[in-house]
Amino acid sequence: MRAVSPATGLALFNALPADEARSVLLACLRSPRWARRVADHRPYPTVDALLAAADEAAYDLGPADLAEALAAEALPPLPPGTYEAAHTALRAAHAAYEARFGHVFVIYLGDTPAGETLDRLLEGIRSRLTNDPEEERVLAAEELRRLAGGRLLARLTGGADGATSHDGTARGA
Repeated sequence: MRAVSPATGLALFNALPADEARSVLLACLRSPRWARRVADHRPYPTVDALLAAADEAAYDLGPADLAEALAAEALPPLPPGTYEAAHTALRAAHAAYEARFGHVFVIYLGDTPAGETLDRLLEGIRSRLTNDPEEERVLAAEELRRLAGGRLLARLTGGADGATSHDGTARGA
């Protein structure tokens, strides 16, 4: 997809048939309830209104919806040229996180310079391993909301999905 202005992307999104709009949204956050709610409230007058509605719909997700969305997240790739020791450390940290919380680690990295991605991932996962499960559920939900907003904005503009901690795909995509 070529780059377009956010307003043009919004107009195209508003004009999509409902099933196509839900498909676009599911690529941002794998929650059918969230996608349905955001798609059903179209048309949106502005990009900010769409992002606010997406954020609000994400806040309303219940534990089962969050578990479904988290289950669809993929592990983040490491930047090219990362040392094997870093891959090993990140795999070990992910395994410890999944064993403790039962889902993959998610973190918003849209505002992280490329050279700091690995450090931010490792720092985030290590610090969050000390959380109790309820505190971590709240933090993971917040990271999913941020990821969904960043992914949605990227889809509207046809730009790179730099707002994700992942490669822009989810399992089953």
